[in-house]
Amino acid sequence: MTRLHTTLGALERSQLGLILPHEHVFVDLRTPDQPGYAEAEAADVIALMAPQIEAAKARGVTAIVECTTGGVGRRADIDLAVSKATGMPIVVPTGNYREPWIPAWVAAASQDELEAWMYAELTDGIEDTGVIAAWIKISAGDDGITPLEERILRAAARAAKRTGAIIGSHTIKGRVVMDQLDIIEAEGGSLERFISIHTQAEPDFELHKAVAARGAWIEYDNIGHGNDDEILPLILKALEAGLGPQLLLSHDLGWYDPAQPGGGVPRPYTHLSEWLLPALRDAGIDEATITQLTHDNPFNAYAR
Repeated sequence: MTRLHTTLGALERSQLGLILPHEHVFVDLRTPDQPGYAEAEAADVIALMAPQIEAAKARGVTAIVECTTGGVGRRADIDLAVSKATGMPIVVPTGNYREPWIPAWVAAASQDELEAWMYAELTDGIEDTGVIAAWIKISAGDDGITPLEERILRAAARAAKRTGAIIGSHTIKGRVVMDQLDIIEAEGGSLERFISIHTQAEPDFELHKAVAARGAWIEYDNIGHGNDDEILPLILKALEAGLGPQLLLSHDLGWYDPAQPGGGVPRPYTHLSEWLLPALRDAGIDEATITQLTHDNPFNAYAR
């Protein structure tokens, strides 16, 4: 039986309902060499983000996937503190973002060293938090995968193969996603354990289908970005094309930003529940499909 590793322990499908598969609690988009990078007090993050999480809980959200990875301010200790304060399970990744958001130690590490680091976080936990990383979050540039990004990807593919963890990649261009799938395949990895994050940013719908045809998950994660008239038809198109069993839906919103005064102004995790689900029902989508999209698919993607 697979379980979802969270800040509140490993949970079974029966313990969970609606899961948001791509959100952020804490992000720092400054590069890791900048002064003050990823620095914040847990109490300040809780004060800003707890109301957002409580609002999501009130609308049926039972777990949130934290998509902040290495290089963009991952703080598993802060995720854990927020989770304990709110009772919301948070799903934390290992891995690292794309260039130039790569710490010096990651840039200097060998492929074997990167694999060992990810494997350790996926099995023993992140730093001294006791939080087991559930998955691997990486990225690739729009113009193609750089040699350093490829080294991180190959290490991720090997760690994923050993643990069953899924890899999710912030990759905007569908053709670059296809290159990533080639590399994972060459490493002996399962393409069913890959998420094409931000798939909606690729304008060629045929590439959405092509990525899914290879077994990977696709993710439309810009719900609540003021684009209701675009995202609903895209979701319906994907369902009509038979992509529902491999489709993830989320907001890519939040978050506490230590580069902003007071952490900035967070954006809510509620538009999916408040607007999208009623809109899907109005469009004739049945409850079994809605449950698949919002309950089953996120669990099946991230659990291992």
